[in-house]
Amino acid sequence: MQVTETLKEGLKRGYTITVTAAELDGKVSEKLAEAQPEIELKGFRKGKVPMALLKKQFGQRMLGEAMQESIDGAMNEHFEATGERPALQPKVDMVDGEDWKEGDDVVVNLSYEALPEIPEVDFSAISLEKLVAKADDAAVDEALKNLAETAQDFEDKDGEAEEGDQVVFDFVGKVDGEAFEGGSAEDYPLVLGSNAFIPGFEDGLKGVKAGDSKDVEVTFPEEYGAEHLAGKAAVFECTVKAVKAPKAAEIDDELAKKFGAEDLAALKGQISERLEAEYAGAARAVMKRALLDKLDETVTFELPPSLVEAEANQIAHQLWHEENPEVHDHNHGAVETTEEHTKLAVRRVKLGLLLAELGQKAEVEVTDAEMTQAILNQARQYPGQERQFFEFVQQNAQMQQQLRAPIFEDKVVDFVFDKAAVSEKETTKDELQKAVEALEDEA
Repeated sequence: MQVTETLKEGLKRGYTITVTAAELDGKVSEKLAEAQPEIELKGFRKGKVPMALLKKQFGQRMLGEAMQESIDGAMNEHFEATGERPALQPKVDMVDGEDWKEGDDVVVNLSYEALPEIPEVDFSAISLEKLVAKADDAAVDEALKNLAETAQDFEDKDGEAEEGDQVVFDFVGKVDGEAFEGGSAEDYPLVLGSNAFIPGFEDGLKGVKAGDSKDVEVTFPEEYGAEHLAGKAAVFECTVKAVKAPKAAEIDDELAKKFGAEDLAALKGQISERLEAEYAGAARAVMKRALLDKLDETVTFELPPSLVEAEANQIAHQLWHEENPEVHDHNHGAVETTEEHTKLAVRRVKLGLLLAELGQKAEVEVTDAEMTQAILNQARQYPGQERQFFEFVQQNAQMQQQLRAPIFEDKVVDFVFDKAAVSEKETTKDELQKAVEALEDEA
């Protein structure tokens, strides 16, 4: 077997691999000899079939296997000897193709782009600023007020029903003058603006007062779940029992108990901890962006053009779908990449390769427990189908990689944080919010 270099230009590599006919024949004979003890043909005892007959009977099949194994073996030996890793699946073309016949040497062209050598990073030269925000009394009070609003009650009011008010009423729904099943209720409490009923219904109750009777005319949506009502015009005969205005709960020990705290002081402590955890998460995002920016600016190496092109195409395709949300499939024309797409692709590929190298050298691993937690978190987005989603991920290697990648990246980032020179800077919630908004503007 012979491997000859034909191209070495930047990260592009080309080789010719030659497997002689004698080598192939020897490998076929070797494979047949291994299988011979288990082969049984008519007229011969098990293991006693002559090699010549075996070669005639199974030679063609073994030849294809021997050819593939020889080429794969040559490629593996090459990568082990050179230490190179292909950026994408290598391209293998048989030189003679359809003209090849048994007894000829096998000659293939191997081409690929190698992953670049990643330079060492001096972590001590990386200076980062960690923003630290405390939950002040104003922030805690604001959070308490929001909690009180979620625990709101309603009290009777004089006057007309407005957005946010609760209307308590009886109703009977009719289509073509006939009441339909499920279209009636008594003492039903409906908050105007909650969109609990079909479009137009709640608007029809605005302005009513306790004691009023009103017919609300609506049309069921074409895609309504009940087919016999879909697209039909209906009239709801409504009798208003009461109109109630929202009233926020009192901020006291009773409110605290509703949210599982012993008293108001304990609830404030919990809120403070939660807010500061949110601030810490936001500060980490800001510091992570700063780290990635520094790495992008200071670390330089050649990038495989094929990876950059693939990433730019993916970015362009994703942005196109965001701009055309009505298109859910890929049956559309080609999406052209722009200079901005390529610029972002260069950054992503560069940082992706760098973080992967840093993680490998630091022996960063994503544990089974971390993967399980990530799958469970994702599964919560599919209520009632958690088990099916879990099984889907277990059988889908690509989905597993999509969930593993961000965990790995964050663990590598934390590793670099520990090695870098990090100084803390006290800030306010508003300043931290501005820093986070700046990240979104630059994304």
